[in-house]
Amino acid sequence: MVLKTSLIYVMLTLGTTMVYGQSSSETTLSNLSLQHALKIMKENNLELRISKFDEQMKAHEAKMAEGHRYGKLDMKLQAIRSNDAGNVFGFKLKSREATFGDFGFSEFDMSGSTNPLPVAPKALNYPDTRDHFQTTLTYMVPVYTGGKLDQYGKITKALQTMSQLDTEKLVNEKVFQTTKTFYDISLVDQYISNLGNIVNNIDRLEEIVVSMKEEGFAKDIDALEVRARKAEAQSMLSQASYNKELAYQYLSFLLNHKVNSIQAEDELAPMPDVVKEEVHQSNLDIQKARLGLDITAMAVKVQESNFLPTVGAFGEYGSADNQLFNEFLDNDFYTVGLQLEWNLFNGYIDKHNLEKAKVENMKVREQVELAKRGTCLKVRKLITEIKSKDADIESLQTQLDFATKVYENYQERYKEGISSISDVLIKQSKELEVLLKLLTSKNDRNAKVFEIKSIINKGDV
Repeated sequence: MVLKTSLIYVMLTLGTTMVYGQSSSETTLSNLSLQHALKIMKENNLELRISKFDEQMKAHEAKMAEGHRYGKLDMKLQAIRSNDAGNVFGFKLKSREATFGDFGFSEFDMSGSTNPLPVAPKALNYPDTRDHFQTTLTYMVPVYTGGKLDQYGKITKALQTMSQLDTEKLVNEKVFQTTKTFYDISLVDQYISNLGNIVNNIDRLEEIVVSMKEEGFAKDIDALEVRARKAEAQSMLSQASYNKELAYQYLSFLLNHKVNSIQAEDELAPMPDVVKEEVHQSNLDIQKARLGLDITAMAVKVQESNFLPTVGAFGEYGSADNQLFNEFLDNDFYTVGLQLEWNLFNGYIDKHNLEKAKVENMKVREQVELAKRGTCLKVRKLITEIKSKDADIESLQTQLDFATKVYENYQERYKEGISSISDVLIKQSKELEVLLKLLTSKNDRNAKVFEIKSIINKGDV
């Protein structure tokens, strides 16, 4: 009977992607407890670090949205040189230095003997080149936006919270993977121990066959069968050791720290208490769905604000002269004002955007209910499967005890010449087959327990 296919499945359905690279830390952790491993994972895991950077960016986006309500203050410094007639006259007006002479009055014939009006004043049309330095402070602030800025601020805050929930969900996932890997390694250790006992039994059986062969009660084929079974068992033992090494590499990847050995956990993980109302409150997917519902409600209010006017205020203060900061207060100026803007018609686009936002809100409301019902259904399904696995484990443990006794009995029967060596090895294969099924069931049960803990947000030990 070939059992290597079963071994590959059981090992121990490590259900995670194995990573072959070394961790970033060179210090090796030995005799590591699960509690300590979870603490290291939360501090060092690279995916969690990246997720926390996303949190920080969302926090800055929320601050940016809040900053829009405080307006904008700009300072502008201009340094200009020109002999353009319009520019030069404007510069003088800005500096409050314009005179009647700039209009060319000094060139007019004031005697009355000629008409001065057709005369083109040279001072006005061909002014000297002038420098112009102007410093201006401008402040613009929204006074009323129909609630749009308030809703944008709330939306960015909600998105920041959503990012925090994403990080928390990722923490749960990594806790699940770390805890499961701990229990996987513990079960692999148990499997290696049991397989080692089986190899020892084969060694004793080989000694019995050799002894009986010397006395003429056994054949060469008996010894060959035993050696073949021993080679198969040793191969399975070697494969189990390799899978254990892979599990340690994956654990090192999760912790971003090399792990050499751990403290073994109990074979069966304890079942958490599950209360429906607590699941609705603690499940992260449901929390995210509720938050998404709040965001869509805010989006409806944003669209409603498009039907209201917006009012902005601005103020400007500055000074200008032909020298930088010269006589600043004597040449200063200010401007203040308000602006109201109100869109009265745009082809019913705002109306349809509002209706679309309301439909989105109704859709997300149904998604929240779906998340609640789906989560409860998944939890009930997992609980049922765990109970089924508990029954399987109890049955398989009884079968294993029986298979072990049967093998020992057939070994004695072989000594007495009642059974053949093939019968003995068949019973040993049955013992190993039941052992694999037992460990597989334990591993499957543990994975479902950890999944429930992740769903109810109680993944920590």
